[in-house]
Amino acid sequence: MQYLVSVIDDKSNPGSTDRQPAISAFNERLIAEGYWVFAGGLASPDTATVIDNRGEQAMFSDGPFVESKEYLAGVWVWEAPDLDVALKLATEASKVCDRKIEVRPFQ
Repeated sequence: MQYLVSVIDDKSNPGSTDRQPAISAFNERLIAEGYWVFAGGLASPDTATVIDNRGEQAMFSDGPFVESKEYLAGVWVWEAPDLDVALKLATEASKVCDRKIEVRPFQ
């Protein structure tokens, strides 16, 4: 089963900025153990563009879809045998990257 693992940062209490070496080591372990599918960090929410093309004309707006103190800072996609394994890895990931982590299975 594949899981979307979201890294949540907080504008009022951001995670440490010196975590990249630890994150890289964790990523190498995910690759070596066969859990890695994809990962990527995201630019800040103020770089977002939202497109709504449900009407007669596409509407473009700057900024994030939702204004919030918490925001999506990056994602992993993991392949894990079950939710328990994904949650165990996510617990480690939260410590490694010093941020909240959300785990959601793909349908």
